[in-house]
Parts: sequence; structure tokens; C-alpha cells
Amino acid sequence: MIKVSSKGRYGVKAVYELALHYGQGPVAVSWIAKSQNISEQYLEQLMGPLKRAGVVLGMRGAQGGYTLSKPPSEISVSDVVDAVEGPISLTDCSSEDAQGCPDMDHCVGPDVWSRVQEALVETMASMSFQDLIELQRDHFKRNIATLLGG
Repeated sequence: MIKVSSKGRYGVKAVYELALHYGQGPVAVSWIAKSQNISEQYLEQLMGPLKRAGVVLGMRGAQGGYTLSKPPSEISVSDVVDAVEGPISLTDCSSEDAQGCPDMDHCVGPDVWSRVQEALVETMASMSFQDLIELQRDHFKRNIATLLGG
């Protein structure tokens, strides 16, 4: 089973929370941690790479916290995952340096896994945090309609 690590999952959750509050000023780490069920200490570790990658801005002081560096529609899931995890590689033979693989000349793996990886990377790059907000709103509306019998 291939899994995105907790860095990637929690990074996306943290940026999603900031996207929900975009334009409302900085959001405290304690708020993000509580809202998204992430340890504050772990969240602080994730914010450094997100800040260095230009995804978030940090503000110090009593009213400090974090905010997105640009609108949610301009930040993709891959921006966040790349910032906290680095480039994704499903297998050794799907990475950019796969030329060093001794089985390259007679293995079907690189053809399969590089295409799967390309699709994954393209999907994450095309999915903005504004898209995620809208998906969640649609999901919520469907659940409410189901509960109300509609």
C-alpha cells in the first residue's frame, strides 16, 4: 500500500484550514491544531517548510499566526505536499534518476509506474485549495439534504 506520510496529510489539512479563513487575518497555530486535530508541536514543524516554500506567511505577536501567501485558488495540493515531503516517487523506477536501475532495459515497471506517478502529480497540481473548499461544501450540502429527506 502506498501512503502519503503524516507530513503530507497534515500539511494539506493545515493549509485547508488557512484557506477556509483566507482574507480574515492570521490564524493561530492553536486554532489550526484544534480544528484539524493536529498536535501543535507537529504543526509548528510543518509550518517552517510551508513558509520557506512560500505557501504561508507567519506573523508574530499577540495577534500572530499564519495566513496563506496567495488566494486558495492559486495554491495546489502538490505545492503543499512538495513543500513538506519533497517530490513524490511511487517507486525507485518511477523517479527521475531511474536510469541507474540495472533492470531498465527489460522491465515493464518504469513504463507503468512513471505513468501512474505522472497522473498522480498532475491531479495534485490541478487541485487547488479553493477546489477543496468547494468539494467540502458540496459534500456538506448533500449530507444535509439526505438528513432532511431530500
